[in-house]
Amino acid sequence: MKEWGFAQTSPAQELALLHFFSVKKQQASGEIEFRITVKEYVTPKEPTMHFFAQADKEINQNTAPFKPVGWGKTLLDALAECIRSINRFPYEGDVR
Repeated sequence: MKEWGFAQTSPAQELALLHFFSVKKQQASGEIEFRITVKEYVTPKEPTMHFFAQADKEINQNTAPFKPVGWGKTLLDALAECIRSINRFPYEGDVR
C-alpha cells in the first residue's frame, strides 16, 4: 500500500488519489479537448479494478449520450480504455 493509503480509516471511505490527463480528438468540426480524471483507489470494491477513468464530456449526444470511462488493474489500462471510448463515437456539441 502506498503511504497516502494509510490515511483511509475504513474501506467505505473509498479514498482515491486523482490523476489528471488531457487528450485532443480531431473531428471534421475541429479539435475537441477532453480532460480525463483517473481515480486510484486504496481499497476498490472490485479488487482487480484499482483504477477508474472518466472523461469530462459526453459523446454521441444526439443518439445515446454517455461519458467515456475505463476500468483497470493499472493506470494505463483505465486511461487507454477511456481514450478508446472517446474515439468510438463523435462529440456532437453541447445539447441544449
